[in-house]
Amino acid sequence: VKNYMESTRLQAKQQGYVETVFGRRLWLPESNSSNAMKRQGAERAAINAPMQGTAADLIKLAMIKVQHWLETEKLQTRLIMQVHDELVLEVPMGELARVKESLPGLMCNVAALNVPLLVEVGAGKNWDEAH
Repeated sequence: VKNYMESTRLQAKQQGYVETVFGRRLWLPESNSSNAMKRQGAERAAINAPMQGTAADLIKLAMIKVQHWLETEKLQTRLIMQVHDELVLEVPMGELARVKESLPGLMCNVAALNVPLLVEVGAGKNWDEAH
């Protein structure tokens, strides 16, 4: 972790940005600021952005894949919203078993990473019950 933090700070200083795994950039012009508070803020952002940004990229890819599957399969299930790392769907009871079975595979395979992507599926009458 320490090596990651140091190399990411250095990258931000040298390049002026950091990237997600998918190449989306966060520009950090304050990485070389003479103002210590601004520089330290940019360093904290540099360390956080690649991981948090990659997580955001992954859930966006999952949303696209799930929506495409719903349309291709002509299901009545609707993708309602995304909350952080969760997708919320409205699923008719007749499709629930199929959606619960298919969703993890769809979402886990949006990217090939060195770590596994894990997906849990919950169901309930509302978002709170689904947890």
